[in-house]
Amino acid sequence: MGWRQPHYEALLSRSRDALGVDFLEVHSENFFAEGGASLQVLMAGRERLPVSLHGVGLGLGSACGLDAWHLDRLADLVARVDPLLVSDHAAFARGAGPGQPPSLMHAADLLPIPFERASLELMLGHVQQVQDRLRRPILVENLSAYLSWASPEHEAMSEPEFFNELTRRSGCRLLLDVNNLVVNARNAGHAPKEAAEQAIRWLQAIRSDAVGEIHLAGHLDLPGLVIDDHGSPVPAPVWQVYRAALERFGPVPSLVEWDNDLPELEVLLGEMAQARACMAGPPA
Repeated sequence: MGWRQPHYEALLSRSRDALGVDFLEVHSENFFAEGGASLQVLMAGRERLPVSLHGVGLGLGSACGLDAWHLDRLADLVARVDPLLVSDHAAFARGAGPGQPPSLMHAADLLPIPFERASLELMLGHVQQVQDRLRRPILVENLSAYLSWASPEHEAMSEPEFFNELTRRSGCRLLLDVNNLVVNARNAGHAPKEAAEQAIRWLQAIRSDAVGEIHLAGHLDLPGLVIDDHGSPVPAPVWQVYRAALERFGPVPSLVEWDNDLPELEVLLGEMAQARACMAGPPA
């Protein structure tokens, strides 16, 4: 489960068997301080369950390079926690700000990268830099994107082709967010059923050994726009794609993300129970 502050106490007060949780996932950047209450709580959770560190700020696709301070803090946290998994996004976040000479600024957002050869080479270098620093492979998540880049025809790649090359050449693995696939298909104009079918075709184009984790979440369906807000139960089309992903990639670690309008813990545990049932397969 994604472990957020409102559920800290409830999770720590129950036994592992009573929870039915296999691992916790937290946002790495929330624990970059060298001490304090948050880090103490994280380590208390780590004593009970394996922890996955999921980053939102590395900016692996940033052409200006990685932030050395950010990578140092992540490396310190990894050494302290010894996490089950470490992940971030196929996104850029850093770039030139205003002024002369221009300063570097962080967009505080996950901005989409172009799927092209030059972008692939850039991300390969950054992924390798992170893996060398952490001394372990990482996972890279596919993004929910609300715009796309035009690329020269000789440079352009499909998104699955991009991730196949990235994982094959770097040794990293894909953190497959099936909700993001559905959101992108919906924003491309597909109805929910068609969006699920489109997402499943995307899965079929990914190497069968490339996926190291799966994320599920809810999304906000607005007139003319679908937003990946992690603020509601996992909808039926996403469950459909998740079952197809399990069939293709096997029972890889799976996470239910719920970051906004957090429900009572029992609701989140119910979502995880449904994911566990999907993983077990249909009744004999």
